[in-house]
Amino acid sequence: MDDALNPYTPGSGLAPTVLTGRDRDLQAFDNLIKRAENNLLGRPMLLIGLRGVGKTVLLNQLKSRADKCDWLTVKVEASQGVRGAESVRRAIANGLGKASLRYRAKALVKESALALSRAVASFHLSLGDGAMNLGVETKDLAPVTGNLELDLQDVTSAVAETLKRDRKALAFFIDEMQDLDEEMMEALISAQHEAGQNRLPFYIIGAGLPSLPGKVARSRSYAERMFEVHTIDRLGLHSARKALSAPAERQDVEFEDDALDFLAEASGQYPYFLQEFGSQIWKVGEISPFTIADARQAARLGTKQLDAGFFQARWDRATPAERDYLSAMAALGDGSAETKEIGERLGKDNKALGPVRAKLINKGLIYSPEHGKVRYTVPNFKEFIIRRSE
Repeated sequence: MDDALNPYTPGSGLAPTVLTGRDRDLQAFDNLIKRAENNLLGRPMLLIGLRGVGKTVLLNQLKSRADKCDWLTVKVEASQGVRGAESVRRAIANGLGKASLRYRAKALVKESALALSRAVASFHLSLGDGAMNLGVETKDLAPVTGNLELDLQDVTSAVAETLKRDRKALAFFIDEMQDLDEEMMEALISAQHEAGQNRLPFYIIGAGLPSLPGKVARSRSYAERMFEVHTIDRLGLHSARKALSAPAERQDVEFEDDALDFLAEASGQYPYFLQEFGSQIWKVGEISPFTIADARQAARLGTKQLDAGFFQARWDRATPAERDYLSAMAALGDGSAETKEIGERLGKDNKALGPVRAKLINKGLIYSPEHGKVRYTVPNFKEFIIRRSE
């Protein structure tokens, strides 16, 4: 097939040609939009799951729907470290600034738009690098405390109060939310709680690893009850088949049933892997329909590509000691292992391995689903480790 017309999109956060299997999550957000239109409160959302299940794609789809309904939206990708913390603060401030300019361009009540801009400019000023050029005088800005939690509460409440009159909402879409620094996490949760207490339409829509709900709960005792948590998992068989067949059908290309079944199974029905295998069968298949022989070759080539990129990128982040830990996990189970057994296999005391385990969790390579157990955040990582050791 002509690779220039390849309809599959393997890559981090790239939207597939056809989004399948996420109707429940999309409908939940559509309901949130409808509630805002009727001045009813809803719940903020967390999208949690392993790497490669399409959380970022879904988050972007939700933001797109909010934008189409004239919500004010801010998109942020969290990252660790001092630079990551600074980047998130700038992204929120700049995102609010751009959103307020869009609002002013459409607003019928100019005084409301001006009040919104003043609130946003004040927040930008509170970060210490001057007010944004939003067409307001510095002397007209509300006083700021310099306290992130209080100032974030003030700006989100002020903006949401203005939007409530228009039956719209303010939403922060935060990717990799588990990587937020503690101060920002606490400030955001506090702002969300304050908005709910005052019946104001401000919503955090976060995406992250399975560890995210626990981190949110640790930031504030009430936080675990605030969010509607959506677990984003591998696709069902029907949706996985559709993720492969529908993009090809748009170009009048079909699969033989056994070829479709083979790739759906070989991919583990994970969205990222489906896109990779779909891309490969498009390259190797010469005529329609794609055959089982095409599917087998595509799976081999797709696995090599995943090993060289998706998996290797995670492996490269680990130190030798951390790789030993990951390898011990691979030898013990299906991607999940008890920490005690890992220690026994490595011939080390479980407590002595605590720092290694903590670093792997901090790097987002493993997580702890329950006390005394760890699991890979990357699907099929066990198989990759076994392949590279052969």
